[in-house]
Amino acid sequence: MPTLNIITNVAGDRITTSDALKALSKAVAGAVGKPEQWVMVSVTTDKPMIYGGTEEPCAFGYLMSIGSIGGDKNKKISAAICEVLTAKLGVPANRVYIQFSDAKASDVGWDGSTFA
Repeated sequence: MPTLNIITNVAGDRITTSDALKALSKAVAGAVGKPEQWVMVSVTTDKPMIYGGTEEPCAFGYLMSIGSIGGDKNKKISAAICEVLTAKLGVPANRVYIQFSDAKASDVGWDGSTFA
């Protein structure tokens, strides 16, 4: 149940959101190693943001998963996400931060209960 939230200053009318969502979903599933049926992705565009003193395209991502992330694996996941952000949104990898969070199954709700 990896969940990726991307916030970016890229204008929404400059991208095809559906294509970006689908590409990010596939990238997360492949990099994390979980079936895509459990992956959730959101992209928020048009957010006023500044990074490094400029308002050039940038993005912040938050990836939460129950296991399957951490340590060196996060480098692979980061690379996969950044590849899509560069290709689909025009955000260079060096203007992206991603925060990773490994959640306990009992701390994630689903289907009226939790995963534990």
